[in-house]
Amino acid sequence: MTTAPQTCRESELDSIFPVPSFPPTVLCPQRYPGTSPEAVAGLRHVLKDNRAKHHVFFNEQRFHNHITHRALALYAMGASGALIEHFYKQDSSYQRPVIEPPEVITEENFIEHTGDDNYYAAYVAFFQQFIDKKGVSDTLDDYIFSKKFNFVEGRDTSTQPVMLIRFLVDLFHPLIHVGYGTEFGIPGMITEGLAMTSVQESYGLGFFPLSLFERRSTTALEETTAPLLLNRKIPSAPAELDQLKNNHAFSILAKIIQDPRFAPKEMEEYISDLRGLMVAHGADVWRYAEQWTIDLSQPGEIERKMEECIWTNTIIYAIGGWSKEKGFAASFHFMHLVTSSIFLPSLLSYLSQDSQVILLRAYFTTTLGWWISLCGPSLDIQGFLDATTSPPLSEGEIPSTANSFFKIIQSGTTHPNDHMMKIQRAFAHFSSVYGARPQGYFKGTELEGAEALDGSLFLRAARLTDEYMRQDTSNWSFKF
Repeated sequence: MTTAPQTCRESELDSIFPVPSFPPTVLCPQRYPGTSPEAVAGLRHVLKDNRAKHHVFFNEQRFHNHITHRALALYAMGASGALIEHFYKQDSSYQRPVIEPPEVITEENFIEHTGDDNYYAAYVAFFQQFIDKKGVSDTLDDYIFSKKFNFVEGRDTSTQPVMLIRFLVDLFHPLIHVGYGTEFGIPGMITEGLAMTSVQESYGLGFFPLSLFERRSTTALEETTAPLLLNRKIPSAPAELDQLKNNHAFSILAKIIQDPRFAPKEMEEYISDLRGLMVAHGADVWRYAEQWTIDLSQPGEIERKMEECIWTNTIIYAIGGWSKEKGFAASFHFMHLVTSSIFLPSLLSYLSQDSQVILLRAYFTTTLGWWISLCGPSLDIQGFLDATTSPPLSEGEIPSTANSFFKIIQSGTTHPNDHMMKIQRAFAHFSSVYGARPQGYFKGTELEGAEALDGSLFLRAARLTDEYMRQDTSNWSFKF
């Protein structure tokens, strides 16, 4: 048995945790002003030191190590090196040390040790070598989106590799980790995220059918140019959607709301139990997700479907978290729907067309699963908008704040809860890209009240989150 190498030399750490690059597409979040040599040095020290010292899970319950997530989000928002180091000291105080893996991971034994976090460091080393040889795009295509590493004939459900399910199922944490790597151009984050995927529990799930991994016939030109699709210029404020409405994500939500099998009372036994829901109803959830068609013959389809995911996750979090009786509660689970969706642009930019479609459909399916497992809260869109609309300024009155997001971003950046800054970065970015969408843009979808939505949704959601997290508890809601 060969022992896996445990540590990297400093020169190797320097190469896999370089100075962050610019985002790979115009639809990714852009950097805030404030970047400095001190901030770069502080960030790289955190990324390298975390790799050398800490495990991917900080306790035996497999709660995820978020050190690098906070550090990169701070850097993106213009934080100083001192602030990055301050939070690293705080976040590193409760981490588990690295675990020496029993043996190396090879192509031959890769599947045998999936789900075992004792092999985390060995999977990191494996993916580093694979990416060095084949690059990020081919590695993602091969190990996340191929049939080979999702279903193996002769294995029962509990022993299938299901790498795509591992990538998504635990509140999207592996996707988020890889997404930081693709957004910032940091190979070390990608290898860690893929290793995290490999040791993530699959919970015996297998709700993606084999048909999801069927590859359509594509030309070499299509495969070469697929990552460039997200760099096209897109209209900032068309009057309304220019495609058929019957396959819109909002319409899928409406169908599920109307399905008595998924009524909140029927789903109470699955509260916060995605595994239980998908074991019992995974095929039904998939049938709805399958109705969400992705037609690559339509120009801009990948961008459009990505945007639908972003809007869907935002209304589930913001409007699903609000009621006339109780007001707004910032859901811990729905928050992850938002913070994961910010990485769709960078991830999609690295994928072939087939893998782009697989990711979008699988991501949307998992979103639906989490929403239903939390009792599929009703979406009172008009009531939410009425309650969160600020009174108009009187004639001649000058707004007291030039940009409402500035204060929200500042508050989020220094908030002690690391998820706070990440969700506010997401809302600020979505507002910059989709904030000009006018009322009526979603006219014709089946979701009641959707025609009243406009780009102000992201600021409304950010404000409610800021207000909720400033309360005495200063923590996310786990109530359903």
